[in-house]
Amino acid sequence: MDRFFYGWYISVLETIKDYLLFGGTSFLVFYILFKGFFYSRKIQKKYPKFDDYKRDIFYSFLSMTILGLSGSLVFFVFNEYTLVYYNISDYGIIYYIISIPLIIFLHDTYFYWTHRFMHLPSVFKVFHSIHHRAYNPSPWSAYAFNPLESIVEAAIVPIVAFLIPVHIHVFLFFFLFQIFFNVYGHLGFELYPKGFNRTLIGKWLNTSVGHNMHHKYFKNNYGLYFLFWDRWMNTLDYRYDDHFDAISNPIKEETKALID
Repeated sequence: MDRFFYGWYISVLETIKDYLLFGGTSFLVFYILFKGFFYSRKIQKKYPKFDDYKRDIFYSFLSMTILGLSGSLVFFVFNEYTLVYYNISDYGIIYYIISIPLIIFLHDTYFYWTHRFMHLPSVFKVFHSIHHRAYNPSPWSAYAFNPLESIVEAAIVPIVAFLIPVHIHVFLFFFLFQIFFNVYGHLGFELYPKGFNRTLIGKWLNTSVGHNMHHKYFKNNYGLYFLFWDRWMNTLDYRYDDHFDAISNPIKEETKALID
C-alpha cells in the first residue's frame, strides 16, 4: 500500500510539473508577454475570460490526480507484470527507436476512437462536456477533463504497458511529448508556417487550428497527433484548409468572419 501511495505521489507531482512547465510557459509567452506580437496567429481572436482559465486549471488538477493513479499502478504496483523493460539490449536499439513512433501511433488511434465514442449524444454529457466548456481553449485546457474522461485518458498507459515492450526511457519521452503536443493543440495560436497543411508531411499532422476547430464546432477533427484517422474516416472538417490558410496569413477584415 505504501508503494502505491508513493507511486501516486510521484506520478501526480511529475504530471503537475510538466503541465506547469509547458502550459505555464506557453501561457506566459503567448497570452501575457508577447500577446501583441503573436496576435496575427491567434486562431479565435477573442481571448478566454479569467473564469475560463480558473475552470480549466481546476479540472486539470483534478484530472492529474486521477492520471497519477495510472502511473502508480503501472510503474510501482504491477510493474513486474508489464512489458516495460530497462535495458536497451533486451530488444535492441532498432526496436527501441521504432517503439517511439509506435507508441505515439497507438495513442493517437486510441484517442481518436475513444474521442469519437465520447461524442455520442448519450455519452457526451457524462464524459466529455466539461472539456468542451473550453469553446476557445488555452494552454490550461490541456487536462481539463471530468473524472470519468480522465479515467479513459489514463487507460492508455496500462494498455501500452501490457500490450507491447516499451523501454522506460521511451515511456518518459512519451509522457513529455503528449503533454507538449496537448498544450500545442489547445494553445489557441498556430505555430506552423503558411502552407504547411498542404505539404506531404503537414497533410497528415494535426495542428492547433485543427483541434481548435473541434472545440469551436463540437464535431469532426477527432485526432490527437495525426490526421490519419480523420482523413480515413472522413471526419476532417471540410473547412480545415481554409481556416489554416486564413490564420497563417496576416489578419484581414475579410477573414475575421471565418476565424471568429
